[in-house]
Amino acid sequence: MKLIAQSENIEDFLDSNYIYVDKTEYIYNLTKNYKRVFFSRPRRFGKSLTLNTIGTLFEKGVEPYFKGTWIYDKWDQDKYPVLHLSFLEYSTTDLEAFKKSLCQPLRDFARLNGITGYTDDNEPNNLIRNIFTVMPDEMQIVLLIDEYDCQLTANINNPPLYDEFRNCLRDFYAALKGKKQIKFLAVTGVTRLKDVSIFSVGSDINDLSYDHAFSQMIGFTREEIQKFYIDYIKLGISYEKHIDTDSVSPTDVEEFLERMAEQYDSYCFDEFYENKVFSTYSVNKFLQAIFQKQRVVFGDYWYDVGGLPSILMNYMESHNLNIEKLLTSEIAIPYNDFVNPTSLIDINENVLMCQTGYLTLKSEIVSGYGVTLGPANREVRTALFLLLSLKIFDTTAPAFGLTNRYVIEKGNVDEIINLFNQVLAALSYDKYPVNDESVLRSLLQVYLLGKGHDVRIEQHNSKGRSDIIVNFPKRRVVLELKYTDKASEEQKKLADAEKQIIEKGYGLENLGDRDLLQIACVFNGDKSKRQISMYKSVGSA
Repeated sequence: MKLIAQSENIEDFLDSNYIYVDKTEYIYNLTKNYKRVFFSRPRRFGKSLTLNTIGTLFEKGVEPYFKGTWIYDKWDQDKYPVLHLSFLEYSTTDLEAFKKSLCQPLRDFARLNGITGYTDDNEPNNLIRNIFTVMPDEMQIVLLIDEYDCQLTANINNPPLYDEFRNCLRDFYAALKGKKQIKFLAVTGVTRLKDVSIFSVGSDINDLSYDHAFSQMIGFTREEIQKFYIDYIKLGISYEKHIDTDSVSPTDVEEFLERMAEQYDSYCFDEFYENKVFSTYSVNKFLQAIFQKQRVVFGDYWYDVGGLPSILMNYMESHNLNIEKLLTSEIAIPYNDFVNPTSLIDINENVLMCQTGYLTLKSEIVSGYGVTLGPANREVRTALFLLLSLKIFDTTAPAFGLTNRYVIEKGNVDEIINLFNQVLAALSYDKYPVNDESVLRSLLQVYLLGKGHDVRIEQHNSKGRSDIIVNFPKRRVVLELKYTDKASEEQKKLADAEKQIIEKGYGLENLGDRDLLQIACVFNGDKSKRQISMYKSVGSA
């Protein structure tokens, strides 16, 4: 079996016998049809490998790295010097250190390519302009800039430093505009911001972030996974079903891919909301784990990587996320907020969540109409609510300990309610007071989703909708929640909850062979209690 790649350098794929998911047709079309492009994607989605592939083609051609790929007999470009800048390598806390770090590779590039006679300068915009000025008329370069917004995203909570970096970057990109010395320019980042001249009015860079033709250039399609990773898929099925890989049927493969899709698919970067992709990092980690652990575990890898990017962590320090909105499967935002975010300082929180990969496109992008966003899949939904848990709860509390891992799945009613009361006791009450039923429901949902449970929120049946349903392979737990701040009302509220469960048959739909545990609960919000004070098992486990 070929190895799953752990590199962002295309040359390593040949040297190390890595699987390469062939994206070269997209790259061919990109370089044929455009001279200057930008595309945004979340961290660890494959942007750097894409830029490295473009750079290798321009600098070294197709031999020997692209044998067997779509582009091998079609690439006809001359070779060009490639200047590849990764802003991840430069200071995010000191503007002068950043300028120094950015200027040095410009000087090194000039030296390595025999460019002399330019006037040195410590301002990056002046230095690159001076280098261009003395380049021979016939000389052109390929310029690749990775994670252009790294310094901006790191300073979302530091407006003065944010402005200093923004002005520096704006001047740098202004120096690149329209320069004949650039054969091809590609820029990547997480965000698309109008306060940097790269995207300002009159910019000559094409923003392809949601362009239909390139919506699957970064990320894996289902067909690509089946083609390039079939050996790993068959290996996983063989472990699960205790059969030889030769005995794996096409139906087995389809069922396995369907489960992978539920967990890792449905990121959408397509203006027409047609094409979807899997997270490259999550797919690679999941399939690697099959080989290494000799079993199939649908892990949550997103949070461990792009999971808590500095941009979002910094944003959450000074902003409260709208929990009720995030709990819905679809969030509508104004067209202009999505297409033209101006600055990270005042960006729409849901646009930021989308650009960092916690939400994704759930509708077409049509001028003048609202854009719909939502979580892509179960993995990212779990990561989103784990992130929210960190903000809402004291996650060092016992409720978040490993000993409580199976309480809801296997514990009795007393143990389950005790766990929920521990969770609610871990709340930051000054920021998230429980003052009605909807807030109570939302906070418990955040906890449950952050633990990766299969939670159905306000699940509809023919007679109404239940507050919370948690599904396990052998059990379904139904919670009907009531709120009061008066002890005298507790008994009546409990009776109402019980009656509602019985009359509306919550949890009975598509139950299968699971045990059903229906629990009526009353939360007393009086500051002397702040816990589920009365509860009753309506159904039996």
